[in-house]
Amino acid sequence: MPFTFDPDRYRDRIAQSRRRLEAARRFQEPDQVPVLISIGGSFYCSLFGCDIAEYMQSRELNIEMQVRGQQWAWQELGDDRTDFALHLDFGPICEGLLFGAEIVHPPGTPPWSRPLLTDPSDIERLDVPDPETNPGVQWAHRELASMRGLAQQRGLDLPVYGGFSIHPPLSAACALAGAERIYQWMYDCPDVVRQLFDKLLQTFFRLTDYEDHISGAPRTSVSLADDNSAFVSERMYRDLVLPYNRAIYERYGTKGRYLHADGPNDHLFPIYANELRLTEMDIGGFSDIAAAKRHLAGKTVMMGGVNCKDLYGSFNSARPAVERAVAIGSPGGGYIFGVGGEAYAGINPDTLVSAVAHAQRITRKPA
Repeated sequence: MPFTFDPDRYRDRIAQSRRRLEAARRFQEPDQVPVLISIGGSFYCSLFGCDIAEYMQSRELNIEMQVRGQQWAWQELGDDRTDFALHLDFGPICEGLLFGAEIVHPPGTPPWSRPLLTDPSDIERLDVPDPETNPGVQWAHRELASMRGLAQQRGLDLPVYGGFSIHPPLSAACALAGAERIYQWMYDCPDVVRQLFDKLLQTFFRLTDYEDHISGAPRTSVSLADDNSAFVSERMYRDLVLPYNRAIYERYGTKGRYLHADGPNDHLFPIYANELRLTEMDIGGFSDIAAAKRHLAGKTVMMGGVNCKDLYGSFNSARPAVERAVAIGSPGGGYIFGVGGEAYAGINPDTLVSAVAHAQRITRKPA
């Protein structure tokens, strides 16, 4: 599989993108809005006609789709990405693997784990696993080693990242029991939910410390993906979610605190900025960028502004969303244009390319 990365070819472009991103993160306005499009296996498989289920189960396809995808991104997309890397991608099943749930691999979709917790009494029997002996964790590390070996065999001089991580307690609980069930328990038996979240927080700590021990580099920045927090009230968030996420950020986020929450997060923006003190946030595709700007400006760098659904059709239909996002987000810096969450299958690739170019063009300052 031919893939080469000649740093000299992109040296000026990467340097310019880094300056652009650094300026935005200092809450200054760069020469044009920085653009980062988060793209993973789902989009790449759609782009190149690969079954996502087969991709998730094959390290060879992990490599092939990601290599071809990055070639496309660097040659066609033209955003402000600054590096090349491969990632072990086996789907959103870490919680299921960790706690021994049944993993299901239906064709045409990523794998998922069957609910492990179906009754509040199941929480009492849930044990905090030891990552060093856990079969799921050790399987993932073997898969990572295999993928690194395959990349080396193919002459790919690229880092291959992986490891094993879970969501913070609320979203981890939803992965183990199903979101509707957890939301109902939060109302019906909050003390039992706290017991579950306590166990999941300890699991998060043990797993993160284990991964840091393997890497030899204790982290000072931490990224959380907490989609499910968007669907609870502010009161419920303060009572049952905030204490746990704050504990994670205080333990691992001394220098950087990032959050991905791909839902309507408007009611939680003040907490994110003022109490969790996030340094950077993917505001998701369903939040109002005006609300994000109002509460995060000057405090938290925000990414996003466009929903995947805005990009399913032609560029003409996407243009208003792109122009609104940069008009609200760009002034004063602290904003990186992108698709809230991730560019998923179904997005029109040509529309995405045009959206990137248009955002850059209409925010470019005169030389």
